[in-house]
Amino acid sequence: MYVDAWQKSVKSEVLSPLEAQIAAVIQEHPEYQAILEKAPQDTEFTPEGGQTNPFLHMGLHLAIREQVATNRPAGIATVHRNLSQKSGDAHNAEHQMIDCLAETLWEAQNANSAPDEQKYLERLHSLK
Repeated sequence: MYVDAWQKSVKSEVLSPLEAQIAAVIQEHPEYQAILEKAPQDTEFTPEGGQTNPFLHMGLHLAIREQVATNRPAGIATVHRNLSQKSGDAHNAEHQMIDCLAETLWEAQNANSAPDEQKYLERLHSLK
C-alpha cells in the first residue's frame, strides 16, 4: 500500500484519504522514498542488521496522527500540540512520541494484552 500510494502521489493521481495520509508521511521522509521506488517487498529490515524498518516507522506516524485526530487516548492531542509548539514542528513532535508508542506496543505484545493507555500517556507527559 505504501508503494502504491507513493507511486500515485508522484504521478499526481487521485488518492484515497488513506493513500493521501500515507503519501504525506512518505513526503516527510525523503530517506525512504528511494526504498519505495525499488522492490521493498524483497528487502528485510532487521534491527540486527542495523536497519530501521521504514514501514514500521511510517506506520507509527500514521498511528499517532490517528490518535491525535481522535484524541484517543484522551489528552494525546494536547500532548502533541505542546510538543509541536516546543519543537516548532508537528513531525518532530511525532518523532518524539514514536518511541513511547513503540515501547507501549512492545510491552502489550509481550504481555499478550491490550496496550496500557495510562502508562503510554505517562510516557508522553515525560517528554520535554
